[in-house]
Parts: sequence; structure tokens; C-alpha cells
Amino acid sequence: MTPLERVERLTDSQIEQLWGLYQGEWWTRGRVLEDIRRVLEHSDVVVAFAESDTGRLAAFARILTDYVFKALVFDVIVAPAHRGTGAGRMLLDAIVAHPALRAVCHFELYCLPELVPFYRKWGFTDDLGALRFMRRSRPA
Repeated sequence: MTPLERVERLTDSQIEQLWGLYQGEWWTRGRVLEDIRRVLEHSDVVVAFAESDTGRLAAFARILTDYVFKALVFDVIVAPAHRGTGAGRMLLDAIVAHPALRAVCHFELYCLPELVPFYRKWGFTDDLGALRFMRRSRPA
């Protein structure tokens, strides 16, 4: 497998590749390229890995945080060609060890039930007692 290198800021080409990855997933399909550019501008931390030789995006996540109490991990995605190669593990290792996030008390994310065992390896739990996930959507 192609070696991967850490990327702190996506190039224009990698942003377009991210858009392509989003189009392949049920949870991000339909996102517009300009919205992705805005999201990246306003994300506090971006963690990504790209192929060392081509610069092609292999894995990505973004974090919104107050740098003290909470860090919400969003859009964890690994390119299909890199799934099962350890790229997801590299991504999560980089997130939880990120220097800007070392003082954060709670990392949070949401995922499908089948991914719970993967995230448990980094100390994530779905046992939140009486807490409930809530959402308010913008009217159509």
C-alpha cells in the first residue's frame, strides 16, 4: 500500500477529492463543493492523510472544539482504496494525540452501531446514561 503523510490543510485538488468521497456516502451525498470549502474554513482542526507520492486524499476528519471541554469529531471518512489498511487507525490516533486538543476533556462523535467497536479502541463509549442526542433542522 502507498505510504501516507499527514496533511494539515487541504489543497484545492484535495478539497475536490473530499467532495468526491462525500458523494459516495449516504450521510454526505449531495454536499455542494462551495459548502465544503466554507465548512473547512470554519472547522477548528482538520486532520487528513494523503498518499505520499500522489498527494491523493486517503483519510479525513474535522473537529469543532472549544479546546477545553469538548471536541466534536465530524466527517470521519477513509477513501475506499484505503479501507482496511490502517488509515482509519492513523486518523483516529492523530486526532486524539493532536497537540491543539491535548487539554480537551471530552471527544465526541456519532456513528453507526457497527462502528462502535472501532471507536471503542480510543476510549469512545455509547454508554451516556440518560443523555439523548437531539437535533433541530432548518426548515425546508
